[in-house]
Formats: sequence, C-alpha cells, structure tokens
Amino acid sequence: MGEKEETRDKRQETSKDNAPSNPPLKIRGGRGSYDSSQLVATRDAYGEALLELGKKRNNVVVLDADLSASTKTGTFAKVFPERFYNMGISEQDLIGTASGLSLTGKLAFASTFAVFETGRAWEQIRQTVSYSNLNVKLVATHSGITVAEDGASHQAIEDIALMRVLPNMTVIVPADGIETKQVIETIADYNYPVYVRLGRVKVPVIMPEDYKFSIGKAYTFSLGKDANIIACGIMVSVAIKAMEILKENGIDAGVINMSTVKPLDNDAVIKAAKASRLIVTAEEHSIIGGLGGAVCEILTENYPVPVKRIGIKDTFGCSGPAEGLMKLYGLTADDIVRTVKEAIK
Repeated sequence: MGEKEETRDKRQETSKDNAPSNPPLKIRGGRGSYDSSQLVATRDAYGEALLELGKKRNNVVVLDADLSASTKTGTFAKVFPERFYNMGISEQDLIGTASGLSLTGKLAFASTFAVFETGRAWEQIRQTVSYSNLNVKLVATHSGITVAEDGASHQAIEDIALMRVLPNMTVIVPADGIETKQVIETIADYNYPVYVRLGRVKVPVIMPEDYKFSIGKAYTFSLGKDANIIACGIMVSVAIKAMEILKENGIDAGVINMSTVKPLDNDAVIKAAKASRLIVTAEEHSIIGGLGGAVCEILTENYPVPVKRIGIKDTFGCSGPAEGLMKLYGLTADDIVRTVKEAIK
C-alpha cells in the first residue's frame, strides 16, 4: 500500500468502530471462527473470507480504491500482492479494470466505501458490469449511517436502491460475520454480477449452527401471529431484540433475515404476511427503494396486508456516534417495538 492510501485510510478511520450497544441476545448459535458472544464487523469477516478464498483459488484478484485498510482487502494484499490492485482514488477505473480482468477469466472483487462504489461509479457499473452481465463482485463497506462521524457525505443510504434497479444485479446484505463469510464463498461460484453491502461497526453474531446461506433465500428465525419483522444487515440483530421485548409484552412477533434483497424471497414474504396481522421492514437505508420498497411491491401484487417501514425517512444522515445516529433516525429495537404496538391497536 502506498503512502497516499495509508493517509486516506487513517483519515477515514478516526472514529470508533464500536457497535451500538445492545443487551445480549437470547438467541444462540455460531459457526466457523465466530461464536454468539462476539461482536464482529462484516467488513472484518470479508477480509478473512477473501484471504481464505485466495488460498483456494489462484484466479481471485482483488481491487480497491485507496481504502484497503478500511475495507479490509489489505489482508489479501499482504499475502497476495501480485493479485491485488490499488486503483487509487479512481472508482470508475476500479470498476472498468475489474470488468476487464473478469473477461480474462479472473474472479474479480472490487471494493471501496458503499457511497463511492455505487455513487461515483454507477454509470460504469450499469454500462460495463450489469449490461454485459459480467462476473464482477462489488463488495462495498461502510454502508448506512453507522459510518458515523464521517457524516452525510460518506453515509450511503441509497445504495441498495441504486443497485437493485439494475438488471442482472444480485444484491446481498449479510446480517453478521458468519453470513458474510458464507456469502463470499457462495458468490465465488455464482458467475454473474453481485453487490454485497457491508458495514463498519461491529454487530452481534446471530446466525445459528445449522445456517447455510443461499442466494435468494431468506432465513426465518420465527413466525409471529401478531407481526413479522423482515430485516437485513445490521437491523436483523435489532429486530431480534425487538421481538424479545414484544413477546415479553404479550405480542407474538417473528423475525426474518432477508439478506438477499434481490432476488427477493417472495415465498417467505407472502408466508410471513399470511401468518400475521402486520409486516414491519427494517433496514439501515432509505425507506425508498430498498428492502421496504421491495417487500411492498411483492405484497401489493400478491397478498396486501398492512406494512410499516423502519428506515431512513427520506433525509440525509449527519455526523455523530453510531449509537446516537441509530436512535436519532429511529433504528433501535424500541422504535420497532413502538411501531408494532401502534400498528396493531
């Protein structure tokens, strides 16, 4: 890594990476190198998964836009420097070069912050990756408002919508470190464009012992008769905490981890709607065009039921600690609980 890259990384990593504080989850499980007592950032799991994949496959190449210490692609770069490309602060070139490498038979992973990958390089992703249906893996870190002190300019709250609208693009938002590792392993065998959205802060390890990720398949923790919460990413652990509080208050709620936002697991959505009186979606993203919008589209056409969307309410983020921003923008377990209670009255 060059001097410029190290400087940029240091500037981006000035704030704390602690997760928003949550009481320990009752749900247990854990697979691989993590257990349920841990907090693990999905970006850290990505760095580990890349290294493991690189050892297994010599056609894996990794590209970054001057942020490899932050995105954790630097782990791969140290072991396989001949297969790592620092493109500098040039996100459009990042995508173009990854596309070219894929055409030579390389399995290309292109990473930077979500706001830069999906924003600055959207045209290149559309015209080169999606339109040509290339085997390029776009793995972006530092998504959502939990980028925290870096502020609105770095907080990608529209990236799911930007990627979801593109033909041929698969969109995945892992819930924890276990799922992240399985996602990376799975998409390595999937020869089409994929966007994987990862976070900066550490989150609880929540996926159970028997979990196996599959593209387009949701994981149902439980189904409730009063309400079912469909969540992705960091909001899955928040939804589980909300479910526990609701059950303590006599409200039967369930939680579904919809880690693949596109293609959406339509059957899981409809099944959850038929089982309960209310659907609540939860995402660290704008309520416009993301998971909430996708769920509403399916239910409107197939099984109309009341839906409440938890997410960013059509506004930009701001600078502050991750936990404080989750509270400010209504993304806590208490916010989900309040929403459910008010909706089912």
